[in-house]
Amino acid sequence: MMTTPRNVRGRFFVLVLAVLALAAAGCGGEDDATTGDTGAATATTDAATTAAETPETPTEPTAGAEETTTGPTTEAEDTGDGQAAPADCDGLLVGIAGPFTGDAASIGQEQLNWARFALERFNADNGTNFALVEADTQLDPAQATTVAQQFVSNGDILAVVGPAGSQEAEAVGPIFEPDNLAYIGMSATRTSLTGGDYPTFFRVVPNDDAQGPTDATYMVDELGAQNVFIIDDQTSYSTGLADIVQPLLEEAGVTVTRDSVPQDQTDFSALVSRISDDTDIVFLPWQLAASAQLFSQQMEEQGKTATIFGSDGLFSPDDFSAEGAYVSSFAPDITALPEQAELVEAYTEQYGEFGTFGPPTYAATQVALTAVLAACEAGDVSREAVLEQVGDVTITDSILGAPLTFDANGDVEGAQFYIFRIEGGEYVLVE
Repeated sequence: MMTTPRNVRGRFFVLVLAVLALAAAGCGGEDDATTGDTGAATATTDAATTAAETPETPTEPTAGAEETTTGPTTEAEDTGDGQAAPADCDGLLVGIAGPFTGDAASIGQEQLNWARFALERFNADNGTNFALVEADTQLDPAQATTVAQQFVSNGDILAVVGPAGSQEAEAVGPIFEPDNLAYIGMSATRTSLTGGDYPTFFRVVPNDDAQGPTDATYMVDELGAQNVFIIDDQTSYSTGLADIVQPLLEEAGVTVTRDSVPQDQTDFSALVSRISDDTDIVFLPWQLAASAQLFSQQMEEQGKTATIFGSDGLFSPDDFSAEGAYVSSFAPDITALPEQAELVEAYTEQYGEFGTFGPPTYAATQVALTAVLAACEAGDVSREAVLEQVGDVTITDSILGAPLTFDANGDVEGAQFYIFRIEGGEYVLVE
């Protein structure tokens, strides 16, 4: 019998409130799956990793590192010293879906590396032997659907991290729901995803009801915008965010012009020519940073001086470096968080530099693994049991700089957006 997950969460709503209060005091509820990052000593691992494959052939499970490092611990298990978890927990699987190849591969590879890093640390800390099943979606809803069907058919996969894009998260929801398969978004921000239509979806980043007002307010109050040109890329993420920002700007007395372009567009010269001379800001709620870079170059070629303001999808220093542009982000720059210095050092030693898409993936992977372990310890290794446990996960000191816990809809509590300005190729936090 299938349990409706939102109803399950509703039954625990009072308990969630209690957990929030306890988390503020550094404690977790007795029945909750609770983790806390204690900071990582610099370590290298020898975990076997495999290259991302196309959706037709998900990779074989990737086991985590075997040497002991510090990291998230499970309060119910209390095995932070690396002692073995129950035998029935051995070899359990979590899927991860992301754009590991294609136009958004720079983001997808960062997300994949952070998921692997989280797995290695979790296994070492908790004495588990969990593994990831990796599948490439290329930010394409059709490919994400294929991946979702493969994940559902693999009964050993108990939870999923991803997919990355809102349009993908919408596409896979109806496939995951009948099997009670929880999926934790690490970068999908469309507000409607937690509106009830996708009851097994959770996310560790704020939604666009937070991003839209943050972006619009900054444009008006800090940049003095009078005339804004909004261009969406025809995806559900992009149009949804544009629909939030536009009326907020208009209510503030800003003149708004709206246009649209397909996400796979490769020449923006005609669109750039329509930017009027009195346009202050061009708002690009896009997902492909390389496209925004091309757009900025074609603006420069045509002598357009409006400032580009990009949404979180453009936060990619390797692909988007337009001088003076602004980009919002659903996650802080964790390199500026002193409490994460050891973790940052450990990651960069193993994988190299990173942006803001990786750390939320680490958090989402923590959530999935913590829920799987809690379900196992409770004696019910089923998707339905893991789904219930996901809603009760609390990470007291998450990688994102604040406690991580979910509300009754699957949104993370207290999350916020940040604004960065590009200066000399560097992303500088301004709000």
